[in-house]
Amino acid sequence: MNILAISAYYHDSAAVLLCDGEIIAAAQEERFSRKKHDAQFPALALQYCLEEGNVSFDAIDYVAFYDKPLLKFERLLETYLAYAPVGFRSFLTAMPVWLKEKLFLKDLLRRELAQIAGCKKTEVPQLLFGEHHESHAASAFYPSPYDKAAVLCMDGVGEWATTSVWLGEGSSLTPVWQIDFPHSLGLLYSAFTYYTGFKVNSGEYKLMGLAPYGVPEYADLILEKLLHLKDDGTFRMDMQYFDYANGLTMTNRRFDTLFGGPPRQPEAPLTQREMNMAASIQAVTEAVVLKLASTVHREMDVDYLCLAGGVALNSVANGRLLREGPFKDIWVQPASGDAGGALGVAYSAWHNYLKNPRTSQSGDSMRGGYLGPAFSDTDIRSYLDSVGAQYRQLSDEGLYSQVAQMLTQDKVVGWFQGRMEFGPRALGGRSILGDPRSKTMQSVMNQKIKYRESFRPFAPSVMAEKASDYFELDRPSPYMLLVAGLQKNKRIAISGDQEQMFGIEKLHVARSEIPAVTHVDYSARVQTVHQETNPGYWALLHEFEKITNCPVLVNTSFNVRGEPIVCTPEDAYRCFMRTEMDYLALGNFVLAKGDQPDWANDDDWQNQFELD
Repeated sequence: MNILAISAYYHDSAAVLLCDGEIIAAAQEERFSRKKHDAQFPALALQYCLEEGNVSFDAIDYVAFYDKPLLKFERLLETYLAYAPVGFRSFLTAMPVWLKEKLFLKDLLRRELAQIAGCKKTEVPQLLFGEHHESHAASAFYPSPYDKAAVLCMDGVGEWATTSVWLGEGSSLTPVWQIDFPHSLGLLYSAFTYYTGFKVNSGEYKLMGLAPYGVPEYADLILEKLLHLKDDGTFRMDMQYFDYANGLTMTNRRFDTLFGGPPRQPEAPLTQREMNMAASIQAVTEAVVLKLASTVHREMDVDYLCLAGGVALNSVANGRLLREGPFKDIWVQPASGDAGGALGVAYSAWHNYLKNPRTSQSGDSMRGGYLGPAFSDTDIRSYLDSVGAQYRQLSDEGLYSQVAQMLTQDKVVGWFQGRMEFGPRALGGRSILGDPRSKTMQSVMNQKIKYRESFRPFAPSVMAEKASDYFELDRPSPYMLLVAGLQKNKRIAISGDQEQMFGIEKLHVARSEIPAVTHVDYSARVQTVHQETNPGYWALLHEFEKITNCPVLVNTSFNVRGEPIVCTPEDAYRCFMRTEMDYLALGNFVLAKGDQPDWANDDDWQNQFELD
């Protein structure tokens, strides 16, 4: 039984292939189209999935879509009517798109699929539609290691739901309760993302990274004016301060007045005010998540919790939930956003619609997240020869040994190995690596490799069996979705004067033995690397440990600001040549920057990408 599943037309379109209940392939369209957060029909990702599974289109039994557009259209109409005549401009902007395309999504999907398959629309397999939050919940529970668990989904908005609670047991997934639009923790966080000058739907993680530089001086004001938070974690927002329900922006003039000025303009200097705003909304978000989780645990009396939806990518809140929450353990879907909805609706079709049984697995069934394309040595050599690249081909052991040596010399290495990751995190398949012990590595990577803001922290990859030696973490974190504190014996004491520093000044103080991955609050977003799911990356960490006695590396995604993570050898080589990376490990081929032929330099290259 082959199920092809799709998310598209809103954020981060993706395709997934499920064969007899097993994930065969999953990928976001942006990785192929090279358009960040591409929301168009995932034609290229879909073709990849079919090729990876060696499945022809006529062997597909069902095509599943992650959302119910008619319900979403109902919500839009009811919202505009509720706020009329305010919001008429927004109505005029949205309606033509809906009336032309989204309202007739079934026919649009049939046309797109027929074009790919070279068949008539009537020959397209049966279409199935799941509700948005049902798809999120399914993506969280079905791949998880639990037989029975509560599921908490939090995002901006689906059709109506913004927060939903479910009970997963065996192969069943039952809705329990939900909070509806316009009251949304995800949209509240996005409102502050917008107000502090970052781009909504992509800048939220910047706000999370900025928070430790500030103090939560506005948290009480948020809870007093913007968000009525009940003891059970449910909430209502005072919509007079927001414009997203009926306008074209997230916040309005009342919001500006409340916080003492207009939104920060994108690319304007960051001030202590933005840092304090970030700290405040982060503190409020964590409080809401903890209260909701406590209520879910009390009402449902289960030991485990699964998370999905965009808010589940808030790894700081996840870390607090794990440490302070009532559950024995939590599992977070690594593709928690809309892309993961494609995976969820595939599982819903398999278990709910087709009534197939489910058996939970130890660990999970996500295969470490490595669900995208891989490239053979023949593929890689063919491309490198076509551009006249200079390289050395090594054995596996030679590769790990030489790259580890390069990293000890403060070199930055592009690491392109095996299958590409599904979801927003690079997990050692498409990564840029550095030495975490270096005091300058964070600034070098931000300014010369990633071309992004200096305050942005980098994440550590650590051998799973050594993680607790360095971090206050006693369980796996394979998907880089938990923030944990650094072990106290790895920290460096700072002086009284350094403790009094504010804002970005904190960035320049080394706080640990691994300063390149230690945030200013002694925290880190940890990825535990497991020999079972990524033996090559684990072997590199092991080799680095043999040389340095440190089983940790800096791991950031293989891309530059505004560009999707690289997918192909061509993407990787282009990124390598246009940045100040020192070496590229492309499969078993190692390339040194100084050995390469001149690259056609495009002076406008950094400007051609949409600044995120």
